[in-house]
Amino acid sequence: MKNDPEIIQRLKKQLICFKEFLSRWLEPSNLEKLRPKLEFQTGILAGFALLASVLLGVTNCSTEDTIQQRLDEDLKKSLEEVVPANLHDNDMLLDTASIPSAGFNIGANETTVYLAKKSGKVTAACFKFIAPDGYSGAINMIMGIDRDGNILGVRVLSHKETPGLGDKIEAGKSAWILDFAGRSLDNLTPAQWAVKKDGGVFDQFAGATITPRKSVQAIHRGLQLFKAHQAQLINP
Repeated sequence: MKNDPEIIQRLKKQLICFKEFLSRWLEPSNLEKLRPKLEFQTGILAGFALLASVLLGVTNCSTEDTIQQRLDEDLKKSLEEVVPANLHDNDMLLDTASIPSAGFNIGANETTVYLAKKSGKVTAACFKFIAPDGYSGAINMIMGIDRDGNILGVRVLSHKETPGLGDKIEAGKSAWILDFAGRSLDNLTPAQWAVKKDGGVFDQFAGATITPRKSVQAIHRGLQLFKAHQAQLINP
């Protein structure tokens, strides 16, 4: 998001007005008259509150672009982890589509899908989603899917699962999350989309079954979301 020139100009005018007001208010003769009055203390508090709000606005405008740049860099890195570079020659951050997702229980009513294209043809799609019912809270993930509906990769972006147990869903802690590559709705039955304890094909963790169970379920729902909009996404 770019800085709004009108907002910056308005903040500058407010700062100039405040400086002029402060200059008049701090004149010795004026202070002598005001000091015994209650309005004097009120005016001091109001003045500092106004100054703080102006400074906060200026700081926000000056750092907004930097913050957005860092967020874009983090998202780009995540996209690269789940969509191979050889599948696209476009900037996926700029090539997006929005699809309704309220009925899939993935934490959003609308989901932004980042499209991978090679020579103008959609080769894959990638989107963020949430397993809202992890053991310790929401598990935020990102998944890349090729145009045929096969998973290219899944990564966990953030979670609050128990260190040493549930955190094995992270690629840096174990290879568990890598087992989803190549999986699809076509090569696994609905019953197989579960941990082994529930009759599925995916491992659970000793002492932590809920975390992988809910992650598998959310990934399955993410695939169903893609399938529901597959024609729209691969032929935009």
